[in-house]
Amino acid sequence: MSQKNKYKVLIVDDDQFISEMYVLKFKEAGFDVHTAGDGQTAIESITKNTPDVVLLDIILPNMDGFDILKSLAENDILKKTKVILLSNLGEKKDIEKGLSLGAIDYVVKAHFTPSEVVQKIEGILEGGK
Repeated sequence: MSQKNKYKVLIVDDDQFISEMYVLKFKEAGFDVHTAGDGQTAIESITKNTPDVVLLDIILPNMDGFDILKSLAENDILKKTKVILLSNLGEKKDIEKGLSLGAIDYVVKAHFTPSEVVQKIEGILEGGK
């Protein structure tokens, strides 16, 4: 990925260790990476910076990932920004709810390494899914 094609990614997770792990992997792959640790900060960052992709955890302080998705959909932000839910909640009902609210994919953290997540995001961005 060339510098001029640098994609912006926002990682929304309240677990600092997990956030830092993903930041490292995305930076290594040439992404412009930002983080948010709660729902309110995430919405402000998405509105201000319009990232190409948001990796969104569901369980967050202030407002959960589903509420963030609803807010983004109401403000037409999902037309410009792809949201992938990245959570340890792997139940079918959670996955279906996330996708129905506008997420384009749902990744269960325990099933993928951070490197695999980066590859998946690159595929989505470059494949235009």
